Amino acid sequence: MGQTFVVATSGIDLSLAAAVMLGAIVLGLVNAAGYGIFIACVLCVLATSAIGFLNGLIITAGKIPDFVVTLGTLSAITGLGLILSGGEPTMVGSTFLLRLASGSFGPFGYPVWVAIAAVVAAHVALYHTRFGVHLLATGGQVESAGALGIRTNRVKIAAYTISGLCAGIAAILLVARIGSAEPQINTSLLLNSVAAVVLGGVSLFGGRASILGPAIGALMLTALVNGLTLLSVSAFYQPLAVGAIVVLAALIMRYQK
Repeated sequence: MGQTFVVATSGIDLSLAAAVMLGAIVLGLVNAAGYGIFIACVLCVLATSAIGFLNGLIITAGKIPDFVVTLGTLSAITGLGLILSGGEPTMVGSTFLLRLASGSFGPFGYPVWVAIAAVVAAHVALYHTRFGVHLLATGGQVESAGALGIRTNRVKIAAYTISGLCAGIAAILLVARIGSAEPQINTSLLLNSVAAVVLGGVSLFGGRASILGPAIGALMLTALVNGLTLLSVSAFYQPLAVGAIVVLAALIMRYQK
Protein backbone atom coordinates (compact mmCIF):
# COMPACT_ATOMS: atom_id res chain seq x y z
CA MET A 1 0.00 0.00 0.00
CA GLY A 2 2.80 2.41 0.87
CA GLN A 3 4.65 1.81 -2.37
CA THR A 4 1.40 2.38 -4.29
CA PHE A 5 1.12 5.97 -3.05
CA VAL A 6 4.73 6.70 -4.01
CA VAL A 7 4.51 5.12 -7.47
CA ALA A 8 1.25 7.02 -8.09
CA THR A 9 3.32 10.22 -7.92
CA SER A 10 5.69 8.70 -10.56
CA GLY A 11 8.29 8.01 -7.85
CA ILE A 12 9.71 4.92 -6.16
CA ASP A 13 10.81 4.15 -2.61
CA LEU A 14 13.94 1.99 -2.66
CA SER A 15 14.51 2.48 1.07
CA LEU A 16 11.36 0.62 2.09
CA ALA A 17 13.04 -2.65 3.08
CA ALA A 18 15.71 -0.81 5.08
CA ALA A 19 12.99 1.20 6.84
CA VAL A 20 11.31 -2.05 7.88
CA MET A 21 14.62 -3.30 9.25
CA LEU A 22 15.30 -0.10 11.21
CA GLY A 23 11.74 -0.04 12.55
CA ALA A 24 12.14 -3.60 13.81
CA ILE A 25 15.44 -2.70 15.49
CA VAL A 26 13.90 0.35 17.17
CA LEU A 27 11.04 -1.81 18.41
CA GLY A 28 13.42 -4.43 19.79
CA LEU A 29 15.77 -1.99 21.49
CA VAL A 30 13.00 0.10 23.08
CA ASN A 31 11.24 -3.01 24.34
CA ALA A 32 14.52 -4.43 25.69
CA ALA A 33 15.12 -1.14 27.52
CA GLY A 34 11.95 -1.79 29.51
CA TYR A 35 9.62 0.85 28.05
CA GLY A 36 6.94 -1.67 27.11
CA ILE A 37 5.78 -3.15 23.86
CA PHE A 38 3.15 -0.49 23.06
CA ILE A 39 5.60 2.40 23.34
CA ALA A 40 8.08 0.34 21.32
CA CYS A 41 5.51 -0.15 18.55
CA VAL A 42 4.64 3.56 18.50
CA LEU A 43 8.29 4.59 18.28
CA CYS A 44 8.82 2.00 15.56
CA VAL A 45 6.09 3.56 13.39
CA LEU A 46 7.30 7.10 14.18
CA ALA A 47 10.87 6.18 13.16
CA THR A 48 9.86 4.70 9.82
CA SER A 49 7.44 7.57 9.13
CA ALA A 50 10.29 10.01 9.79
CA ILE A 51 12.37 8.16 7.20
CA GLY A 52 9.62 8.58 4.63
CA PHE A 53 9.19 12.24 5.52
CA LEU A 54 12.94 12.80 5.15
CA ASN A 55 12.93 11.09 1.75
CA GLY A 56 10.10 13.30 0.51
CA LEU A 57 11.67 16.44 1.91
CA ILE A 58 15.05 15.82 0.27
CA ILE A 59 13.43 14.90 -3.06
CA THR A 60 11.22 17.99 -3.20
CA ALA A 61 13.44 20.60 -1.55
CA GLY A 62 16.66 19.42 -3.17
CA LYS A 63 15.01 18.59 -6.49
CA ILE A 64 16.94 15.33 -6.58
CA PRO A 65 15.59 12.24 -8.39
CA ASP A 66 13.74 9.89 -6.05
CA PHE A 67 15.82 6.96 -7.25
CA VAL A 68 19.05 8.60 -6.08
CA VAL A 69 17.64 9.80 -2.74
CA THR A 70 15.99 6.56 -1.70
CA LEU A 71 19.00 4.54 -2.86
CA GLY A 72 21.19 6.70 -0.63
CA THR A 73 18.86 6.42 2.36
CA LEU A 74 18.70 2.66 1.78
CA SER A 75 22.43 2.44 2.45
CA ALA A 76 22.42 5.02 5.26
CA ILE A 77 19.52 3.40 7.11
CA THR A 78 21.08 -0.03 6.76
CA GLY A 79 24.29 1.29 8.31
CA LEU A 80 22.38 3.05 11.10
CA GLY A 81 20.51 -0.15 11.90
CA LEU A 82 23.75 -2.12 12.13
CA ILE A 83 25.28 0.54 14.39
CA LEU A 84 22.29 0.60 16.76
CA SER A 85 22.00 -3.18 16.97
CA GLY A 86 25.69 -4.00 16.84
CA GLY A 87 24.84 -6.49 14.12
CA GLU A 88 23.10 -8.75 16.63
CA PRO A 89 19.39 -9.71 16.67
CA THR A 90 17.31 -8.56 19.63
CA MET A 91 14.83 -11.06 21.05
CA VAL A 92 11.34 -9.65 21.62
CA GLY A 93 9.23 -11.62 24.07
CA SER A 94 5.73 -10.19 24.11
CA THR A 95 2.32 -11.75 24.69
CA PHE A 96 0.76 -9.02 22.58
CA LEU A 97 2.99 -9.74 19.57
CA LEU A 98 2.54 -13.49 20.01
CA ARG A 99 -1.23 -13.09 19.87
CA LEU A 100 -0.91 -10.72 16.93
CA ALA A 101 1.09 -13.28 14.97
CA SER A 102 -0.85 -16.44 15.85
CA GLY A 103 -4.29 -15.26 17.01
CA SER A 104 -7.38 -14.95 14.87
CA PHE A 105 -10.77 -13.29 14.76
CA GLY A 106 -13.43 -15.07 12.78
CA PRO A 107 -12.10 -16.77 9.65
CA PHE A 108 -8.85 -14.78 9.43
CA GLY A 109 -5.76 -14.27 11.53
CA TYR A 110 -4.97 -10.83 12.95
CA PRO A 111 -2.29 -10.06 10.30
CA VAL A 112 -4.93 -10.53 7.58
CA TRP A 113 -7.26 -8.10 9.38
CA VAL A 114 -4.41 -5.59 9.61
CA ALA A 115 -3.88 -5.96 5.86
CA ILE A 116 -7.59 -5.51 5.18
CA ALA A 117 -7.64 -2.38 7.36
CA ALA A 118 -4.66 -1.01 5.44
CA VAL A 119 -6.37 -1.66 2.10
CA VAL A 120 -9.61 0.03 3.23
CA ALA A 121 -7.77 3.05 4.65
CA ALA A 122 -5.68 3.41 1.49
CA HIS A 123 -8.77 3.12 -0.74
CA VAL A 124 -10.58 5.84 1.22
CA ALA A 125 -7.53 8.10 1.15
CA LEU A 126 -6.99 7.67 -2.59
CA TYR A 127 -10.56 7.82 -3.87
CA HIS A 128 -12.61 9.69 -1.29
CA THR A 129 -10.39 12.57 -0.20
CA ARG A 130 -9.04 15.73 -1.78
CA PHE A 131 -5.54 14.42 -1.05
CA GLY A 132 -6.14 11.42 -3.31
CA VAL A 133 -7.23 13.65 -6.19
CA HIS A 134 -4.18 15.86 -5.73
CA LEU A 135 -1.92 12.78 -5.53
CA LEU A 136 -3.08 11.40 -8.88
CA ALA A 137 -2.96 14.86 -10.46
CA THR A 138 0.62 15.33 -9.26
CA GLY A 139 1.65 11.97 -10.67
CA GLY A 140 -0.12 12.58 -13.97
CA GLN A 141 1.46 15.96 -14.73
CA VAL A 142 3.23 17.81 -11.96
CA GLU A 143 3.50 21.10 -13.86
CA SER A 144 -0.21 21.20 -14.66
CA ALA A 145 -1.09 20.23 -11.08
CA GLY A 146 1.05 23.06 -9.79
CA ALA A 147 -0.59 25.50 -12.18
CA LEU A 148 -3.97 24.47 -10.77
CA GLY A 149 -2.83 25.45 -7.29
CA ILE A 150 -2.00 21.98 -5.97
CA ARG A 151 0.93 22.01 -3.56
CA THR A 152 2.75 19.20 -5.31
CA ASN A 153 5.74 19.19 -2.96
CA ARG A 154 3.51 18.61 0.06
CA VAL A 155 1.69 15.84 -1.79
CA LYS A 156 4.95 14.04 -2.58
CA ILE A 157 6.20 14.40 1.01
CA ALA A 158 2.91 12.97 2.26
CA ALA A 159 3.19 10.01 -0.15
CA TYR A 160 6.66 9.08 1.08
CA THR A 161 5.56 9.54 4.70
CA ILE A 162 2.69 7.13 4.11
CA SER A 163 5.19 4.66 2.66
CA GLY A 164 7.26 4.98 5.83
CA LEU A 165 4.16 4.54 7.98
CA CYS A 166 3.29 1.30 6.19
CA ALA A 167 6.89 0.12 6.63
CA GLY A 168 6.51 0.60 10.39
CA ILE A 169 3.35 -1.50 10.45
CA ALA A 170 5.14 -4.17 8.40
CA ALA A 171 8.05 -4.10 10.87
CA ILE A 172 5.70 -4.78 13.79
CA LEU A 173 4.13 -7.73 11.96
CA LEU A 174 7.58 -9.04 11.01
CA VAL A 175 8.85 -8.93 14.60
CA ALA A 176 5.63 -10.56 15.79
CA ARG A 177 6.13 -13.35 13.27
CA ILE A 178 9.78 -14.22 13.95
CA GLY A 179 10.00 -13.14 17.58
CA SER A 180 13.09 -10.98 17.19
CA ALA A 181 14.42 -7.82 15.55
CA GLU A 182 16.88 -8.85 12.86
CA PRO A 183 19.50 -6.31 11.71
CA GLN A 184 19.77 -7.91 8.27
CA ILE A 185 17.82 -6.28 5.47
CA ASN A 186 15.31 -8.40 3.59
CA THR A 187 15.71 -7.21 0.01
CA SER A 188 12.77 -9.32 -1.17
CA LEU A 189 10.44 -6.89 0.62
CA LEU A 190 11.45 -4.13 -1.78
CA LEU A 191 11.19 -6.26 -4.90
CA ASN A 192 7.84 -7.72 -3.85
CA SER A 193 6.39 -4.30 -3.02
CA VAL A 194 7.26 -2.99 -6.47
CA ALA A 195 6.13 -6.23 -8.12
CA ALA A 196 2.75 -6.13 -6.37
CA VAL A 197 2.23 -2.52 -7.48
CA VAL A 198 3.15 -3.30 -11.08
CA LEU A 199 1.00 -6.44 -11.19
CA GLY A 200 -1.83 -4.43 -9.68
CA GLY A 201 -1.96 -2.14 -12.71
CA VAL A 202 -0.50 0.98 -11.09
CA SER A 203 1.22 3.07 -13.74
CA LEU A 204 4.96 3.40 -13.20
CA PHE A 205 4.66 6.77 -14.93
CA GLY A 206 2.26 8.10 -12.29
CA GLY A 207 -1.26 9.46 -12.47
CA ARG A 208 -3.10 6.13 -12.46
CA ALA A 209 -3.42 3.87 -9.44
CA SER A 210 -5.68 1.42 -7.69
CA ILE A 211 -5.68 -0.14 -4.25
CA LEU A 212 -7.36 -3.49 -4.84
CA GLY A 213 -4.97 -4.25 -7.72
CA PRO A 214 -1.75 -4.16 -5.64
CA ALA A 215 -3.49 -6.14 -2.88
CA ILE A 216 -4.33 -8.86 -5.40
CA GLY A 217 -0.81 -8.59 -6.81
CA ALA A 218 0.65 -9.23 -3.35
CA LEU A 219 -1.58 -12.31 -2.96
CA MET A 220 -0.48 -13.55 -6.40
CA LEU A 221 3.19 -13.18 -5.50
CA THR A 222 2.67 -15.01 -2.21
CA ALA A 223 0.84 -17.80 -4.02
CA LEU A 224 3.66 -18.00 -6.58
CA VAL A 225 6.42 -18.26 -3.98
CA ASN A 226 4.47 -20.73 -1.83
CA GLY A 227 3.60 -22.78 -4.91
CA LEU A 228 7.25 -23.01 -5.95
CA THR A 229 8.12 -24.09 -2.42
CA LEU A 230 5.44 -26.79 -2.38
CA LEU A 231 6.71 -28.03 -5.76
CA SER A 232 10.19 -28.34 -4.18
CA VAL A 233 11.64 -25.77 -6.57
CA SER A 234 14.95 -24.39 -5.29
CA ALA A 235 14.70 -21.08 -3.44
CA PHE A 236 17.34 -19.75 -5.82
CA TYR A 237 14.78 -19.75 -8.64
CA GLN A 238 12.13 -17.79 -6.73
CA PRO A 239 13.73 -14.32 -7.18
CA LEU A 240 14.21 -15.19 -10.85
CA ALA A 241 10.51 -15.91 -11.26
CA VAL A 242 9.41 -12.75 -9.41
CA GLY A 243 11.85 -10.56 -11.36
CA ALA A 244 10.72 -11.99 -14.70
CA ILE A 245 7.09 -11.32 -13.82
CA VAL A 246 7.86 -7.72 -12.89
CA VAL A 247 9.66 -7.03 -16.19
CA LEU A 248 6.92 -8.74 -18.19
CA ALA A 249 4.17 -6.77 -16.41
CA ALA A 250 6.08 -3.50 -16.99
CA LEU A 251 6.42 -4.28 -20.72
CA ILE A 252 2.70 -5.07 -20.99
CA MET A 253 1.83 -1.83 -19.18
CA ARG A 254 4.08 0.16 -21.49
CA TYR A 255 2.46 -1.42 -24.54
CA GLN A 256 -1.03 -0.69 -23.20
CA LYS A 257 -0.08 2.92 -22.44
